[in-house]
Order: sequence, then C-alpha cells, then structure tokens
Amino acid sequence: MLQKFALIAGAATCALALSACQDQASSGGAARDYISAVGSSTVYPFATTVGEKFAEATGNKTPKIDSTGTGGGFERFCSGVGGDTPDIANASRRIKKKEFDTCAKNGVTDIVEIQIGIDGIALGEAARGPGFKLSEEDVYKALAANPYGKPNTAKTWKDVNPALPAVAISVFGPPSTSGTYDAFKELILGKGCDANPEMKALKDSDKDKHEATCTALRGAPFYVEQGENDNLIISKLDKNPTSLGIFGFSYLDANKDKIKAVPVQGVSPTYTTIADGSYPGWRPLYIYVKQKHIGVIPGLAEYVAEFLKGSGEGGYLAAKGLIVSPKDIAATAAANAKGMTALDGSTLK
Repeated sequence: MLQKFALIAGAATCALALSACQDQASSGGAARDYISAVGSSTVYPFATTVGEKFAEATGNKTPKIDSTGTGGGFERFCSGVGGDTPDIANASRRIKKKEFDTCAKNGVTDIVEIQIGIDGIALGEAARGPGFKLSEEDVYKALAANPYGKPNTAKTWKDVNPALPAVAISVFGPPSTSGTYDAFKELILGKGCDANPEMKALKDSDKDKHEATCTALRGAPFYVEQGENDNLIISKLDKNPTSLGIFGFSYLDANKDKIKAVPVQGVSPTYTTIADGSYPGWRPLYIYVKQKHIGVIPGLAEYVAEFLKGSGEGGYLAAKGLIVSPKDIAATAAANAKGMTALDGSTLK
C-alpha cells in the first residue's frame, strides 16, 4: 500500500513539475538564459550567423541552433511551451495546417510567422561532372517510383532522355523530414509529372492518386538520402562525379570551387534567377517564434530583429547566399516581428 502511494505521489510530482515547466514561459520564470532554435538545414547557416552577430552586439549567450530538418523542427517546436522546448522553428517551407493544429493542441498558440528571405532548390554536380541540363520532366522520369503510374525501369539518364549522358541515375538528397525534400517534390518533381496532360487531369479527378504518382520517390541506388547535412552531399559529389545532388542554393553558392549548377528548364539557379522567379525551384524561407517566450527567454525579440537586419536589403546574409524577399513581403515580415503578430491558421493548407 505504501509502495502504491509512493508511486502515485511520484507521478503527481512529475505531472506538477511538467506543468510548472510548461508554465514558465508565460509566467515570467525563464528556464534558461539562451535562445533555442531547431529546424531547417537550409536556414541553419543563416541562423547561426545571425546568432553570432546577436551575441556580439548584445552580450547575450550565443543561441543554440539544431539542424533537425523542417519537419523534425516543427515536431519539437510544437511539443509544448516552456524552457525545455524550442523558442524558434527554422523552416524551408511554410508550416502545415496539421502541424499548426498539433501546436495548438499542445498549448503552442500565438505563433509568429516571419519570412526571412528566398532560396532555391538547386541541383548540382561535381565541377568535373558531365554537364547535365535537365527538364522538370527528365527529373520526374528518373526519380519517380512509378512515373505515370508504371514501375520505374530507367537505370541511366539516357534511358530517360536520349539526349542525356549514358551514366547511371544517382542522386544524393535530403530525407523526408526535410523542407528541401518537400519543396523538391512540389516545385520540380510534381511539375515534371504535370507536363503530362493525363497526370495534370488526374490532379482534379483524384488528388490522392495524383500525389502518389507524381511525388513518390524511388529509393537507392537512384535516390539516396543523406540526412540533414547538405555539406555531406557536397562531399559525395566530389567523390562521385557522375552523380547529382539536391540542396539549398546557399550551399551551391558557397562551394563553387567544388560543384557547379545543373540548369533546370534551361535556367541555372543564381541569385538573380531565384529572386526574379525565373528559376523554377525558388521557395520562401521562414522562422516561427513562440509569442509566449518573448520577454521570458533573454534576447529573443532582439535576435529576431537581428535576423531581419541581416536578411534585409544590403544585409550581411546575402554573402551567405540568402536572397532578399520582395519589398511587400519584407514589410509584412517586419510588421509581424515588431508587433509579434500571431499567425492566422485559417490561411494554412
């Protein structure tokens, strides 16, 4: 009986401790003295640079930033509020409605969405590579598990398109938890699928079947996931000169001595082509902030302000490959950051 009572009391103590921890962010008791951010590997180099500038300018501790992938970042971000949960989710895509709802269910309400700039899904090859020039449809036919509803039998790029090199299809890319993975499927693979009129019609008649047919990727050795480390993909290309890699534009821009861009639809990913939307793989980048942690976690609002400073027109993040948002979007981001305006979940998909 005493043992049972002790177990019940212990469980109650744990529950109270957890509740107290989750209440710290809203009650004013900071559980830690540094900023915690998780999420996108694409946003990671920008976030760490901002963190260093922030610590230098304010004297605060350098933020702890984990590269978990966008999906993995939202999972941790949405787990609750308080000092044992992240303050910021870095994202290479917009938060999904189901993720937003999970946040709300766990008490993570009043989320502030701030677009920090634009990036491109880049395809690259080794500097000594064969010089690929691909269409969206080429990429789809090479990497889709079941192109146009039939099992994929292509082994070389020449099998996909007679004009392409007769080398084995080999692509190193991000895992399914990555926003880059999601964006690649939507912006390049899906568009390649929809180049076929029947597939485009299927989008209206059977959305689920269309998604499965158009965005399911085949596995190794054709598409090989490399984890949340774009630098690993760069090193793999250097050792495998006939392979391709998929990563954020900033990694391509930072490794021009090792890799070169692969044009898609006749357009190479550059600062200009991504900024003006002519490159097909452009996408927005975001940070998401817990409003309840503002004023509780030291320097959180100042870190967000530093991020906008670095990502704005003439900011220091351009040297890292971040592309400035259009003026109207930048103005909205600045207003959201200044007022810590909560995101309206009804606008999400």
